[in-house]
Amino acid sequence: MPLRLNVTRWLPFGAKTEPGEIKDATPFETGKVSCKALAPVLPLAEIEQNTEAPERASQLLRHALEPLRKELVDHAIYDAVDTLPRLRTFMTMHVYAVWDFMCLAKRLQRDFTSLDKLWLPPKRPSLARFINGLIHGEESDLDADGGTKSHLQLYLTAMDEVLAPSEDMRRFLSLIEYGTDPDLAMTLVNAPLCVRVFVGNTLHTAEHGSSVEVLSAFLFGREDLIPAMFARLLPRWREARTARNFAYYVERHIELDGDDHGPAAEHALAELCGADLGAWQLAHQSAQKALRARIELWNAVREELS
Repeated sequence: MPLRLNVTRWLPFGAKTEPGEIKDATPFETGKVSCKALAPVLPLAEIEQNTEAPERASQLLRHALEPLRKELVDHAIYDAVDTLPRLRTFMTMHVYAVWDFMCLAKRLQRDFTSLDKLWLPPKRPSLARFINGLIHGEESDLDADGGTKSHLQLYLTAMDEVLAPSEDMRRFLSLIEYGTDPDLAMTLVNAPLCVRVFVGNTLHTAEHGSSVEVLSAFLFGREDLIPAMFARLLPRWREARTARNFAYYVERHIELDGDDHGPAAEHALAELCGADLGAWQLAHQSAQKALRARIELWNAVREELS
């Protein structure tokens, strides 16, 4: 069945383009990552002993995920993005992950705040503060010239600057605005299979995951990971005049996610899981799935750069 994402589909504000003709296409299956054996095992006994101290339980979860995180931070893809043609290829594939990042974020905003027509106070104001602060930075940040843009719009500007083709992504956004299912939209714009699988898994989590699962995937698969990954990309492109906006985008994510959003998301997960051992297990499984999905995406993109 095609994925139907009715409440977490995200578009940059003001995006208006013509969708054009929609042809029949076969939607791809989502929500399934072909994983190796999931290891190491979460130390449940020690977690159970520390559920009254959620910050310690969070540290144990982080330790269990470290081998997967290290595999991503040490991935060969960052050294491979060493020329403008390769940067263009990387950006045309990675841009979809910039978009689906916001689908996870907006799902969390719906869970932690009141977005209905009739407002109600949030049940957990600290979680509302966390996600609203994050959305503010990601959806309406300042660009290199002092203007206001979402991070996806920053990325598309960077793509235009280095002459990376952005037409497919813009048409994808147009199709989403028109009401097309995301999997069908990606098929129609000929998004690479590895991208479709990665985004499909993200959207499956955004639609079907619990708040704990979504937040854990968001924390360990994005907010905690992105600064370390992007730090591997930045040295080659920081001084490149031809990629000024790409370097700015990378620097902003390192700054926001490393100094603010990442630590805030970790505190939010500790508060959300609290003393619930089952919640910590779900957080572990969701984080592993997110990290595995990124590894598979990076492997495929690295192959494309060869």
